[in-house]
Amino acid sequence: MRSLALAFFAILLPLGAGAQAAPNALPDFTALVKKQGPAVVNVITSSGSREAGAGAGGPGGPGGPGMNPGDPFFEFFRRFMPDIPEGVPPPGQGRGIGSGFIISKDGYILTNAHVVANADEVTVRLADAKQEFKAKVIGVDERTDVGLIKVDAKDLPVATLGSSKNLEPGQWVAAIGSPFGFDNTVTAGIVSATQRALPAETYVPFIQTDVAVNPGNSGGPLLNLAGEVVGINSMIYSQTGGYMGVSFAIPIEVAMDIAKQLRETGKVTRGRLGIGIQGLTKELAASFGLDSAKGVVVTNVEPGSPAEKAGLQVGDVIVSYNGTEIDDANNLPRLVAHTKPGEQAKIAILRQGKPQTLTAQVGEMPATRTAQARGAQPQPGGAQDNRLGLAVRELEPAEREKAGGAFGVVVVDVGQGPAARSGIRPGDVILAVNQQRFKSIEEFRKLIAGQEKGSQVALLVRRGEGSIYVPLQIG
Repeated sequence: MRSLALAFFAILLPLGAGAQAAPNALPDFTALVKKQGPAVVNVITSSGSREAGAGAGGPGGPGGPGMNPGDPFFEFFRRFMPDIPEGVPPPGQGRGIGSGFIISKDGYILTNAHVVANADEVTVRLADAKQEFKAKVIGVDERTDVGLIKVDAKDLPVATLGSSKNLEPGQWVAAIGSPFGFDNTVTAGIVSATQRALPAETYVPFIQTDVAVNPGNSGGPLLNLAGEVVGINSMIYSQTGGYMGVSFAIPIEVAMDIAKQLRETGKVTRGRLGIGIQGLTKELAASFGLDSAKGVVVTNVEPGSPAEKAGLQVGDVIVSYNGTEIDDANNLPRLVAHTKPGEQAKIAILRQGKPQTLTAQVGEMPATRTAQARGAQPQPGGAQDNRLGLAVRELEPAEREKAGGAFGVVVVDVGQGPAARSGIRPGDVILAVNQQRFKSIEEFRKLIAGQEKGSQVALLVRRGEGSIYVPLQIG
């Protein structure tokens, strides 16, 4: 299981037409289990590395990599799982447990990336527990946590795929998986929310449920009452490593798109603009002189990126992408990612309150994430601006070059005042006031001095490799 404290798994079940439970009656999942159960498999991984087999429950999760005799779950596995397949090492020696489901008769299986990503060997056990196969990892996509594996077999039972688009909070859903290695275990609950955004999970609009999932459920199907797969159980929110009533699933449409790319090309291709963004709040909208808080604010434009070539600037407010309105900061990365590299994209923006439309040729996102660089370190000195409660100094030439040539002032100290209350801290670099750049520390002070007491102002702040507008009220 992954952690947030996120560990994995989730499950969805919508009440479909014709599957509605009678008034005052709970739904019966018997038919669903009989229909889909044979297509759900147990995925067992092994590796010489103790970090392999993350499917056992994710980093640090119960039954996961790194389990040792002192782990409270070690005795559980030793006593109650004597039938571990031959050749698979016991817990604590790089063993992992997860789930998956068959999507083609010739042996393609969907699971989570974290289940199989670091495995040296993958074993798939069918639901009848009589057949086991060695599986090949076709590919994994860590950004969505989707993995595709293949076994050499024919005429396998196949899961019926549905759609997550019509899911609504309150609908019944169920999960089938292998919690703690117990094959074909069924749990049920309701959809708690849809389109859920999670920290550092930009590309997946998760389905949140209260279905009980635990280590070993990762990669198993989330089902509606019609017996259709609507998601892949991926993670749980947990402070203990076990189920706490909040679980998340990857929508089946997202998973199947990734699986198609992995099967055809062995990799996943995503579009890229090369910008940093943040949601437009009422405070930011007021600072920019806008009537509405719809859209996202551009906080950074990478040099030489498709965004820079298209003319996007820091401070622009993006209100639509290829005709789709941007009402949530999480929507834009998903729309861009789903654009084929090389295609043209129409981007509607507000610049200084005036509407414009730019055309960008979408680039391709790198296959792996780049490491985050550390931000500028605070140094002594600088003059105090009591209206903000800050002491700042100008960027040194070497620091400016590292920041892409932009002029800015470095926060040296933060006293009591608006900046401290807004979360600004030493080492932050201020690049703009509202949507206005400045070329000297004197210009910066004039821009602050020109603001009326009690008015809203937005500072463009760079911290490390990211930039964000921070709204605050002038003291």
